[in-house]
Amino acid sequence: MSVKVRSELSKKNKYWIERHRYYELKHFCLQYPIWKKAYAALDGFSKRPDDMEGFSVTNVCNDPTAKCAIAKAFYSERMDMVERAAMDTDEELSDYILEGVTNGVSYEHLKARLEIPCGKDTYYDRYRRFFWILNKERQ
Repeated sequence: MSVKVRSELSKKNKYWIERHRYYELKHFCLQYPIWKKAYAALDGFSKRPDDMEGFSVTNVCNDPTAKCAIAKAFYSERMDMVERAAMDTDEELSDYILEGVTNGVSYEHLKARLEIPCGKDTYYDRYRRFFWILNKERQ
């Protein structure tokens, strides 16, 4: 599998962020489906699903119900941050932006499958703005 390295956005662009920070935020967003699955699997009862062992976020508390609540808050906070950044970027395009950044979906896919109501230039301008907003929220 090869890594596609894209050229860095010009520092003159109003939404410029450092390349490695952009990749950090991009990979943060790509964890969204994992958080969503983990959040849905946590039911608040004392028993934890066996496949959730890798999702543990704390080892401090011995109360399984409290661990579950802490884990749900952890996942909810991150999902809300990504969703809020998408909404702050553009209310009309927020669902498309969320789909693009959390599933790595290209504009071409959004246009063909989901009929995004804007052009490529507009979408990628909002896409850059999304990461700029998320960068400010994650500081």
